[in-house]
Amino acid sequence: MLYMICSTDIENSLPLRKEARPAHLARLETLNEQGRLFVAGPMPAIDSDEPAEAGFTGSLVIAEFASLEEARQWASEDPYVAAGVYAESIVKPFKKVLP
Repeated sequence: MLYMICSTDIENSLPLRKEARPAHLARLETLNEQGRLFVAGPMPAIDSDEPAEAGFTGSLVIAEFASLEEARQWASEDPYVAAGVYAESIVKPFKKVLP
């Protein structure tokens, strides 16, 4: 089943994000290689694809996991969590309807 992981950054998270980004992306790439990643990306702090120093307010991941508990466990092990980037993460089942 698909699960949505919506994480909210702490204030001024950009330096922490930059440091932990390679490990964060490596985990996402593993999901992608397994065919389990539906979508992933950050939420810019401003209305721009390239927010520069404005940074990001959070991230969204929609991926396939065996259970809600597995999705929560995966989210809790994100390098951004360990680095202190995220203030919180919400994990919920997701049902794709369109397209």
